[in-house]
Amino acid sequence: MSERQPFSLNVFYARASSPPLLLAPMAGVTDRPFRALAREQGCDLACTEMVSAKAVNQKNPQTWKLLDIEGEFPVGVQLFGSSPEVMAAAAAIAQAKGAALVDINMGCPVPKIVGNGEGAALMQNPRLAEEIVRRVSLEVSIPVTVKIRAGWDENSLNAPSLAKRLAQAGAGAITVHGRSREQYYSGKADWGIIRQTVQAVDIPVIGNGDIWSGQEALARLEETGCAGLMLARGALGNPWLFPEIRAALKGREYKPPTKEARFSLALRHFRQELEYRGGERGTAFMRKHLAWYIKGLPGAAALRNKINTTTDPKEVEKLMAAYLEDKR
Repeated sequence: MSERQPFSLNVFYARASSPPLLLAPMAGVTDRPFRALAREQGCDLACTEMVSAKAVNQKNPQTWKLLDIEGEFPVGVQLFGSSPEVMAAAAAIAQAKGAALVDINMGCPVPKIVGNGEGAALMQNPRLAEEIVRRVSLEVSIPVTVKIRAGWDENSLNAPSLAKRLAQAGAGAITVHGRSREQYYSGKADWGIIRQTVQAVDIPVIGNGDIWSGQEALARLEETGCAGLMLARGALGNPWLFPEIRAALKGREYKPPTKEARFSLALRHFRQELEYRGGERGTAFMRKHLAWYIKGLPGAAALRNKINTTTDPKEVEKLMAAYLEDKR
């Protein structure tokens, strides 16, 4: 068997289906089965859920489960933390596990994360952010990328200036979520700040925020000139967003999946989670995913309520089948 070639960001952005479409790391969502389904639908690169660098180094069993990436390629491992030394050590472990790249989280807005000086809090501490990227880049031979936000709040939209510092420290690509930390996920993403970041650095900039359709994706690319797009909430229950965007980019007509196709993929996802997590845990985990798959359909609320009251996988499949038969 020939040895796998190292993952190159330059090659990826030059040769991947242009421009590349990435799946955002989402805690409690983008596990191994979901990443596989996204890849099947046309996702060019996915990352793990964000992983605590401290817990990686402590070999926490639950955290190491998040590093279950064997056989996936390319896949990134997203780390969060505030210690350059701890982050570098965890990055080395991620590389040993087979990660194609290490992504550093500087955008998570959750209070318990920013309260520790991690995630989006690093945007308020550019020197520390820069040192983390430098130390991680020196520790690993795989690419290092960073995910940031527009800024901490509307008075400190420093994504362009921070991106410059991170690029100089060794970051190979920057993803910008066009909201500030104070916005969380409310309001609208500011793609103007993403455009400014594109203009500020010579490395690839990936745009993220409020991409719900192929036409929106096309408009954002034309507006910013970014090197790729990262999809997040728009892909929840809708992995077909990847082929929809690809069709828009190629000027082709897109036909959305039928209700039967939606249910078929939802059930396949459900069964894969059962295999991955076990019966009861898999059923509980999939409740949110199934709710996303059926969102907007007639009677979706009633079906969701029924699914949420059972821990029996067979009962879930019966409920899904009965709904589909009734609504035909």
